[in-house]
Order: sequence, then structure tokens, then C-alpha cells
Amino acid sequence: MKHLPLLLLSLLLASCYYSDKDTTLYAVGDNFILAVDSLTLQSNRPLHNMPVDTLSEQLCVYKDDPLVVAEMLVIPEDSVDSIWVKLAHDQYTMGWTHQRDFLESIVPDDPISQFIHLFSMRHPWLFAILIVLSLPALLWQILSRRKPHVFFLRDIPSPYPTFLLIVLAASALLYAGIQHYVPDTWVLYYYHPTLNPFGLPPVLSIFLCSVWVLFVLLITTADEAFRLLPTAEAVLYLLSLLGCCITCYLLFTLAALSPAVSYILFAAFVIVLVVRYVRCSRVKYLCGSCGERLHNLGKCPHCGAENR
Repeated sequence: MKHLPLLLLSLLLASCYYSDKDTTLYAVGDNFILAVDSLTLQSNRPLHNMPVDTLSEQLCVYKDDPLVVAEMLVIPEDSVDSIWVKLAHDQYTMGWTHQRDFLESIVPDDPISQFIHLFSMRHPWLFAILIVLSLPALLWQILSRRKPHVFFLRDIPSPYPTFLLIVLAASALLYAGIQHYVPDTWVLYYYHPTLNPFGLPPVLSIFLCSVWVLFVLLITTADEAFRLLPTAEAVLYLLSLLGCCITCYLLFTLAALSPAVSYILFAAFVIVLVVRYVRCSRVKYLCGSCGERLHNLGKCPHCGAENR
């Protein structure tokens, strides 16, 4: 972790902007998936100085149908949208639609783009389900007087959960800031996604680096929890940490709308987490059986001996 700032700086200096071929959202031959219930296509080619052919045969494609861009046509005098796009589902089903309707109805046929689309549309429901699943388990542990390990209240002796929350807060601020203040950059990334932070604008390079760091910290934190706690307690602890992560994400994505507030809130958040970890990381007890360090009296997580 101590080399993380140096890593981010090197990626920032090494990265560059999009190449010329990636400055447009799509091109002939690009593949997409229909994300709405249906889309109507006009079979006849639109013509210059001619109204939309309402008598043309209408073709329909349906949700999850694969589509490929077959041709593009510019008609400046079109009052609805000057760009028409010809889409092909198969050799028998192809037709024309306005670019506006096309972009509102499709998702790029790429797993990264599809994940972004799914997350942006469904993350409130996903967060609600995770919270509903974790709260009963926490309440059961508390009511049964088992003193469960919960992040921030009765934590494990590991710095990784704290680092995870700090990096997540920074990533949430960066993610929301990109969408609100440089939306064109995010749209270009959505249509030309990659997991490689090189070759992107600096702000996207830093964001992707933070995502990779989050992934590593998530694995490391889970490994630490299962190493220090019994399996059931480790699962419960990770659920409590997940709830904190969800709250942290929602809080900082909203705070990003006001830069001054977000900077102050992030600084205070980091200070509180670091101070709390420093205080809680001090060893208070040693196990009388195996000699391992204990932060609280009770059952030793290493040998199972009771310490009173």
C-alpha cells in the first residue's frame, strides 16, 4: 500500500488520451444488444428532401436481440434527427432508425459496458437486497449476546478493511465526478471500455487504478477475516463491512455534487478511520494458552481457549 501513490503517479504520466478511432461513439460493424422491450425499424432507405416514409414496411426487433450497425446516413434537413442508422439483426431483419432512438435503446455488446449498464440501472435494488440479508444476521447475533465482530464497533486487527473504505470513498467521488463534470469522457469509455488503465485520459486512468486496488483489497480483507475469525463470524463481519461500503458509496456519490463539501467530508472520513484504527490496533491482551495477541478477552480466535 505504501507504493500506491507512486503507482498512481506513474500511470498518470504514462497514460494518454483516446486515439482518433475512439473519438466517435460507434462505427459501421459495431455490435450492440437491444436493451428496451422493442425497437421499430423502417425498411426503406430515408431520402433527402423527403418526409419520413410512414407507408414503409415496419420491422421490429426485441429485447436482447443482437444488432450490428450496417450503414449510417446524414440528412441535414431532417427535423427529428439528422443522422439515420441502418441496423441488422439478421439477413432478413434490417432497417433504419434515427440515431437518437438507436442510442437510447442499445447497450454495446461488451461485458464491461453491460456491467456498467446493469449496475447503473439496478444498484439501488441490489443494495437494498444486501442490507435486508445482513440486518437479520446482525440482529440475531446481538440479541443472542454473542458480541459479534462488526466493522468500526468491534473490528478485527487488520488494516485492510480501513484501507478498503478509504479507497472506496475516493473511487466513489471520482466516479460521480466523472459522470457529472466530464460526462463526455465517461460516455466514450462506456462505448469503448477497457480494464487497462493505459491509453486513457488521466482521470479515467486513476479511476481504473482505484478499481483494481479495490479488487485486491476486497480479496485481502476477506482472506484476513476468515484467517482471524471462525467461518460464521467472518461471514457476519464481511456482511457488516459490506453494509458500510454501500453507505460509503451512496454518501460520497451524492457529496460529489458539491466539490467543497466532498473534499471536507472525505478528509474528515479519512481522519476518523485512521485515528480509530490506530487506537484499536493496540494490543491489550495475550492468550494464556498460545500466546497470540488479543484485542479483547474471551475466546481466542487462534486456539479456541477462553481468556477471562
